[in-house]
Amino acid sequence: MRVRYSKGAFHKIMRTIKGFITVLSIMLATSFALSAQTNLTSLDGKTVNVESQTGKIVVLAIGMSWLPLSGKQSDITNALVKKYQGKNVVFYFVATDSVNPKSKNFATDEAIRKFASTNKLGIAVLRDPDGEVTVKKYDIDQMPSFVILNKSGIKAGDPFGGISTDGKYDLTIPLSKAIDKLF
Repeated sequence: MRVRYSKGAFHKIMRTIKGFITVLSIMLATSFALSAQTNLTSLDGKTVNVESQTGKIVVLAIGMSWLPLSGKQSDITNALVKKYQGKNVVFYFVATDSVNPKSKNFATDEAIRKFASTNKLGIAVLRDPDGEVTVKKYDIDQMPSFVILNKSGIKAGDPFGGISTDGKYDLTIPLSKAIDKLF
């Protein structure tokens, strides 16, 4: 049995199919982008894939050098680095400062180095300009935040945020519990 369509009906069907293919292509591209490895650049120009640290737990302290709470985040990070020294835990500070001099969130590499030095960060500092990679990929809704990746490089739970400047809420406790669960 052969079905005949009018030109108008045929074109309508073809537009529908094209629309479906376009939507499917966008969904696949987005899915691929989100599942792609997370490569960031260190301040010394090396590319670091934070998800390929096989067998190690990775803790990302994601913040901005100009944000006052990132100083408190550094204190928390330093305490965790000390606690997990010698264990299979790797820490990175991810600076989401803009590289665009016209942006209000702009910071040079030198300004970020100064931030790291002032806050005694003894860990690698990576750049993610404007949070293009990490903020979207790890569903971060506040800055600064922490993200923990398990030994397979997969996000382990929700990001940790809500840093308290008054010391009433010590974020090192829930972060430590989350890290300890992954051993």
